[in-house]
This record gives sequence, structure tokens and C-alpha cells, in this order.
Amino acid sequence: MSDDRPSDDPSRRISTQEAARLLGVKPATVYAYVSRGQLGSRRDPSGRGSTFDAAEVEALARRSRREAAGPAAGELSVSTALTLIETGPDRYWFRGVDAVELASRYGFEEVAEWLWTGTLVRGARFTAPPEPLAAARRAVAAMPGHGGPLDLLRVAVAAAAVADPLRFDLSEEAVLGSARCLIPTLVGALPEVAPAHPGDGRLAWGLWSRLTAQDPDPAALDVLDLALALLVDHDLAASTLAVRVAASARAHPYAVVSAGLGTLEGPLHGAAGRLAHRMLAEVLERGGAAPVVAEHLRAGRRVPGFGHRLYRGEDPRARALYGRLEKLSGAAAALGAAREVAAVMARHGLHPNVDLALAVLTLSCGMTAEAGETVFAVARTAGWIAHALEEYQERPLRMRPSGHYTGPRPPRPTP
Repeated sequence: MSDDRPSDDPSRRISTQEAARLLGVKPATVYAYVSRGQLGSRRDPSGRGSTFDAAEVEALARRSRREAAGPAAGELSVSTALTLIETGPDRYWFRGVDAVELASRYGFEEVAEWLWTGTLVRGARFTAPPEPLAAARRAVAAMPGHGGPLDLLRVAVAAAAVADPLRFDLSEEAVLGSARCLIPTLVGALPEVAPAHPGDGRLAWGLWSRLTAQDPDPAALDVLDLALALLVDHDLAASTLAVRVAASARAHPYAVVSAGLGTLEGPLHGAAGRLAHRMLAEVLERGGAAPVVAEHLRAGRRVPGFGHRLYRGEDPRARALYGRLEKLSGAAAALGAAREVAAVMARHGLHPNVDLALAVLTLSCGMTAEAGETVFAVARTAGWIAHALEEYQERPLRMRPSGHYTGPRPPRPTP
């Protein structure tokens, strides 16, 4: 008697007819899946057809059912088990765990490991291998002096990729190995503003000397580490969607990160922290928020660091950072300026977001206006890798929307 239930035997193989029945398609479509790389097949020993791995067929059937139950045509929705964002109250979660609580209790590396694997690796530390680090540093050193942090990170990623012959291995183990090496390589490739302190091996220690000439204060380092952990992921932001498109085409993890960095360079995604830093500096210089806010609005510019399309109230990441910044001795002036701007903007119903909190951190610690972009990009690299790992398990090239042609109807004469 045949059993239609999925088998627990991982080595079970089934016929073309059984595979077609499980998938709900014709046998010819099963072979189309094989030609597109979605299924593997073997010749039946009897020579009467092909056989298929039952577990692989069942996994494809589950994916097909999920996609069939997805949104209507024209909408874009991506299933993910990484980050959930909720409003009322505004909160976000990493793999079901409150992200603010997780980031407040554990360091950036530990939060990254949790997002990647769902396992908390206590005391996790990332180390840059000598050869990719040297290649990345040479590439960064060859850049023009006016290059911004995202310019430097992009060339560092490209150089590190060339130095890694295993970059095309997309197995989970290999991708995680690349990620644990790539993130510290990016940090280590950035030029030092001051001599590095060995610290406790956390990534935040290495990043500190690339952002400011101030001596590393333990409390300030903890705020930087918290910022990195809070920014690891935030659902499908524009850069993350670009990453998933690249991963869908089976780009290797370095190319995936390059796609994210390229999108982050856009003024509507990655530049808000820099603008918020400059705004707070101007508020301190002019002695008040009102004229600065008025100038932004008069010029038709948005006031940076306020409002978020996913939250009704204050960004929970900003709230968490403010809680730590209040305990930082050198942050009082910048915090005061941020609160003064927030009081003005409250009349518009806009609340501070994480860009404003990052600006308070960078301004308080003697960092440049671009430092917030660096913190954001380094942190988000971990999230991009997590999304790539998910996408590598999906059907290749699934993110292929149909174009809606609006040009002149053919045929037209050749010009």
C-alpha cells in the first residue's frame, strides 16, 4: 500500500510521476524544473526514466505553495524569518526575540550570530584573515583622499573578494565563514584616525579608532556597540532588497554586500545620519533649534532624523540609544540640541528616528558627519548576509518582476 505522506527517509527516491503528483504539475514540468536547476535528477537503474530526491521535491512543493498563497500580482512580498516590525507599541524582533532587549544585553557579534543561525554564541569575536585584509588595505590606500566611507568600503569588499578563492561556495558553512572574516576586514581596511587600542577584541574597539581621535571611553564604546547591534537588520529596506535580488541570482556573499553598499549610497537611504549630524552641529553653533528647522523647511528640505514609515511613534532604536547616551558625560550638549529639535518637530507629529540618535553619538564622540554612515554600513553587512543565506535557499532568479511597457506600440519604422 502506498503512503502519500512525506517520508522520514532522507535517501528516498521517487519516480517522475510521483514527483509530478507531489508538485501538482505535469511530468514535463518536472523536467523543466530540472533544466532550471530547481531539482536534481538521476537516471533510474532500470533505464526507464529518472528518479528524484523525495525531500528535495517536497521542499520545492512547500515553496511553491507559499508563493501561490502570496500577494496579488504587482505586489512584492518576501517571506523571511529574520526581523518582524510591529506598531502599537512600536517594537521590532530578531527571530522572535525583542531586538532592543537582545542588543542591550549582548554585543554586535553575538547579535549577528543569532540573526545568522538562531543560536546565541556567547563571547563571539570576528577576526580578519591576513591576506584579504592586506588586499583590502592596499585597495583603500589607492583611493583618492576625498573618497567617502562607502567608497572605501566598496573597494575593500571587492579586494577581499578577489583574495578569497572560496567565495563562490554558497553553502551555509562557507557563507558564514566568509561573513565572519569580511566584517572585520572592512573595519580593518578603513584608515585609522588614531592609534588602535587592543581592547577586548570586540569589533567596536577596532571601529572606534577609525571614527575618532578621542581616547576610547568604555561607556562610549558600549554605546557604539549597542548602535551596531541595533542596526544589524530592519526588514526589507532598499539595500536589503537589492541584496536579496543579487542573492537570488546566486551572486557570492561579497557581491551581495556590494549590492547593499551601492544602494546605501543613495541620498534617500544612507545619507540621513550625516545630514542629522550637521543639523545638530548647526543648532549648537547658532544656539537654538528654531532657526535651523525654519531654514530647512524654507528650502523645501526634510528635517533629517525624524519620522519613519514603519513606526507611528519614536523609533525604538533611537529610544534605546538615548537611554545609553544620557549616561555619557560628553553627550549632554548634543542630546540637548536633539531634544530641542524634537520639541519643535513634535508639532508636526514627527518623532526622532535612529539617524538622529546616531548623530548625537557621532557628534558627542568627536566623529565626522560621515561616521554614522560607516556605523550603519558595517552593522547592516551582517543583516545582508543573513538575508542572502535565506535567499540562497529559495528558487533561483525568483525576483523577476514583469515590466509594464508604456512606450509606443510596434511596429515602428527603423530610424
